[in-house]
Amino acid sequence: MKTTMVIPSYWARESSLGTKKTDVIYDHPTPLDEQGTLKKTLESLSVLNDKDFDLVVIAVANSEDIRERVEKKVSHIISSTPCAVKVHLFGQSHLNQIHKAIQNAGGERFVELLKLQGYSNIRSMCLFLPHLLGSDIAVLIDDDEVFEDPDFMRKSREFIGDTFEDVFIGAVAGFYLQPDGDWLVKREKSPWMKHWDKFDKMNEAFEKIIGKGPRLKETPFVFGGNMVIHRDIFKRIPFDPVVTRGEDIDFLINIKMFGYKFYLDNTLAIKHLPPSKSHPIWKQLREDIYRFTLERAKLRDQEPVENMIHVSAEELDPYPGAFLKDDLEDKIEKTCTILADQYLADNKRADATETLKNIDIANRSVPPGENVFHRFIRIKKLWEEMMEFVARQDMREKLKSFFTVS
Repeated sequence: MKTTMVIPSYWARESSLGTKKTDVIYDHPTPLDEQGTLKKTLESLSVLNDKDFDLVVIAVANSEDIRERVEKKVSHIISSTPCAVKVHLFGQSHLNQIHKAIQNAGGERFVELLKLQGYSNIRSMCLFLPHLLGSDIAVLIDDDEVFEDPDFMRKSREFIGDTFEDVFIGAVAGFYLQPDGDWLVKREKSPWMKHWDKFDKMNEAFEKIIGKGPRLKETPFVFGGNMVIHRDIFKRIPFDPVVTRGEDIDFLINIKMFGYKFYLDNTLAIKHLPPSKSHPIWKQLREDIYRFTLERAKLRDQEPVENMIHVSAEELDPYPGAFLKDDLEDKIEKTCTILADQYLADNKRADATETLKNIDIANRSVPPGENVFHRFIRIKKLWEEMMEFVARQDMREKLKSFFTVS
C-alpha cells in the first residue's frame, strides 16, 4: 500500500528576539538561529530497511512574519541532509497556492480546514497531504524523534488495513522511548502534583498497554508523533481544530465515536529526544486544562448520529479517563491552590496570580450554550466533502504540482 510519512517541523524567530503575544504556542519551536532537531530525524531514516515511501516535511512558523524564512531554513536542512527517500517540502507558500486553486474550483468553503497554525490543524494537514499524494497510509512522525529500529516501517504497515478479532484496523499507534531508552515518563515529584496525578496515570496506562502482551491491543492513549492512519479513516475524520493540546488523544476519541478502534503495537517504538520545555508550570497546566475540559465537553455533548457509537470517560481509563470526569474542576482547584502557594513561598507573585487564573479558566473554557460535539460533527462533514472534492483526478494532479521535491 502506498505510504506517505509526514514530519512537521516547528520554528520561531531568532532566540535573541524572544516571543510576542501573537505567536502561536508550540512546546519547543526551534529558533531560526539554531540548527534544531530535524536534521537528526532525517539522518536516522538511513537505518530503515524499508524506504518505499514518500516523505513530506511541513515547515511550520509560530508567527506569520517569519514564514518565508522558515521555509528557506527547512529547505536548506533538507537539501543538505542525505536522505534515502523522496522528500517533499510543504510550507505556507505551497498552502497559499492550494487555497487559490481550491477557491477557483468552487471550493471556498473548504479553505478554513487547511491551516498551518495550531497543533490540530497541523495534524490534519498530515492527513490531507498523503491524501493528495494518493496514499493508502499516513505515518505521522515528529521532528524531535530518531529511528533506531530498522524494521519500523515494516511494523508500521504490518496490521494497518487488516482485521483483528473481526474488527477493521484503521489506526495503529506506536510509542516513545525516552532518552534513557525506557518508555515510562519520569518526572520529579512536587506537592502540586498530589491531585494532578497526570504522570502517574500515564505510567499506569503505559504499563497496562505497552508493558504487557499481546503485541496489538486497543489503547485509550496515543502519541501524535508515532501513529499510522489508513485512508478509510483520514478521508472521513480530521483532528478537531478547537483542541489546542492533546490533539492526538482527542483524535482517538473522534474515531472511536465513529466505530473505529485505535490499536497500539507494543513493538513499534521510536526514540523521543525533545528539548526541555521553556514554559512555566502554570502555563503547561493551563494547556492541560483547556484540552481536558474541551474533551470532556465533547463526551458530555454526544448525541446519536448516523454510524456513531457513544464513548464514555471510563472507556479511556486510566489515562486520559481520569481527567475527563465530574471531579475535574475539583482536581484543578486543589492543584492550582497548592501550586500558587508554592509560587508565593518562592516570592513569584505574578506566577501565583496566573496559576489562580487557571481555576476561572477551567469554569469558562467552554462558553455557555456551546456544543463541542455538534461543532465537531459540522467540521467532520465538511472534511469528508473536501477530501472527496480534492480526490477528483484533475484537482488532485493540480494540487500535487504545488509540492516542492527536494
